[in-house]
Amino acid sequence: MARLRPLLTLGLVALLTACASSPSSTLGELPRTPQTTTQQLLQQADQSDPAKAAELRLAAADQSLAKGETARARGILEQVPLDNLKPAQQIFASTLLAEIALSEGQPQQAQQALAHPAFERLGELPVDQQIRSQTARARMLEANGQMLAAARERIFTAPLLSGTAAKENHEAIWALLSALPAGESQGAGGDTDLDGWLSLAAAVKQAGTLAQQQRAIDSWVAQHPQHPAAKQLPAALEQLRQLADQPLTHVALLLPMQGQLASVAQALRDGFLAAHLQAQQAGAADLRIELYDSSRISSLDAVYQQAQTDGVQLIIGPLEKDLVRQLSERERLPITTLALNYSDAGQNTPPQLFQFGLAAEDEAREVARRAWADGHRRAIALAPRGEWGARILAAFRQSWEDAGGTLVAAEPLAEPVELANQIAALLQLRNSESRAQSVQNTLGKDVSSQPTRRQDVDFIFLAATPQQAQQVRPTLIFQYAGDIPVYATSHLHAANQNRTQYLDLDGIRFAETPWLLDPQLPLRQQIERQWPQAAGSLGRLYAMGADAYLLAPRLNQLLALPNTQLDGLSGTLSLNPQQRIERQLPWAQFRDGQVERLPLNPLP
Repeated sequence: MARLRPLLTLGLVALLTACASSPSSTLGELPRTPQTTTQQLLQQADQSDPAKAAELRLAAADQSLAKGETARARGILEQVPLDNLKPAQQIFASTLLAEIALSEGQPQQAQQALAHPAFERLGELPVDQQIRSQTARARMLEANGQMLAAARERIFTAPLLSGTAAKENHEAIWALLSALPAGESQGAGGDTDLDGWLSLAAAVKQAGTLAQQQRAIDSWVAQHPQHPAAKQLPAALEQLRQLADQPLTHVALLLPMQGQLASVAQALRDGFLAAHLQAQQAGAADLRIELYDSSRISSLDAVYQQAQTDGVQLIIGPLEKDLVRQLSERERLPITTLALNYSDAGQNTPPQLFQFGLAAEDEAREVARRAWADGHRRAIALAPRGEWGARILAAFRQSWEDAGGTLVAAEPLAEPVELANQIAALLQLRNSESRAQSVQNTLGKDVSSQPTRRQDVDFIFLAATPQQAQQVRPTLIFQYAGDIPVYATSHLHAANQNRTQYLDLDGIRFAETPWLLDPQLPLRQQIERQWPQAAGSLGRLYAMGADAYLLAPRLNQLLALPNTQLDGLSGTLSLNPQQRIERQLPWAQFRDGQVERLPLNPLP
């Protein structure tokens, strides 16, 4: 035994050394769930050694975030020295930082937090922490616009989940992949589950009608019986299958046939009915249409009661903004409704309410998209005074700055007599004249000079009536700034073929409805034969009425497939998360007294 004692000692030392360097000891432990208040945890941390204090503060930050106190959680984490923690606590802290950043709308910060090297050992941690970190990563990828990568992360996490969490993750996967553009819904190469999800999304998108989508879903399930989505279809696809068994056969138009909006309502109605007639001639199923006069109703409740009695499945209208506001204030509606106007921005709406209109904000966002695609980065914006102009400026500003552009100046459009001075001031032409005068005074003799505009402006965004816009281009030329591009909304286009007016607008690019840019559209030609005014600016309303007919049976399809786009006559239509129909428009420009349609791709 005396001879063996040194060997036993050496063995014990080796064992202790091995334990000290084992994975569990180098990984460290996660903070325990506290059974006390956040304030008590922080007080204990102040009285503890550094290692224990860090653990207590991590628990306190986690508790604060769970209560929605993101600022406090961030403040507590700032007191924790991340580099001094063991990997398990580094992963916990970094995940917390990412969750805080996401709640504050800072996905780039979340990405930085989740890039910590400690995440290489995430698989060694308990399943609950793996799920939490991977979910944070999926949310970060989605917030950064990486939908496919976010879906891949959720698919990877799915086997770890059960119950409600599994169902929510399942629905999130579909929401991400169904929002992908058609060109990205391709196989991932080797990831069987992801490939199956992608093929399901592609199959549903390629099908046009509800019946075709139902057949596509059934075919996909038969081909992928063991796929998670085949065992449990996403709720949106289940809804599509149910809708296919209940086709839309009865709608009501709720429009004011008297009063100030009567002419607008009539154009919308006639566009809707003309589209219905065209569909019937093409062999579409019959649709019963009721007409309700909103200018005569005693209450909205009475309208819905009458519609339910009549067996109406969808109400299209109202047009009056005040009535749309009233509908938006309700928790729910007894019948799905496609309003032909918009409630106030930010107003909560019932799930049965969809909203569609010729929103000027859509065109402002379209200008921002086009100008950015054309390579411009710095803008001046001009719009009329008042609430309408303010809304357009706000929509343009947000879209432009979200893209990364700079809004150098934004002002209400001046009256014609003041417009020259306004443009000169915005483009700093007066500074140029002052410099020339200063040089002349210094030299004591006349100096030949031409005013020059500021060079840090790439284009002007213009929202104006035809009469207002007619003053802008000549003023720019007069003020030696004729080279600056002008992008405008459709409001400057009277669609009256007035060559003199069009010459004053020469060179201005503007967004416009397909209806007014293509005289050869069959429905336009059909309507113009009966209502010639549809060739002018009223044509936008006929187009909107026809698009209401296009949207009517497809609202739930748009809900199920968020990235779906419909080629309408008032624009390319899609549904945003607030259930508002948004339009993307083609582009044109005035050239030599004519309207010239521009290509879809950005201009060289």
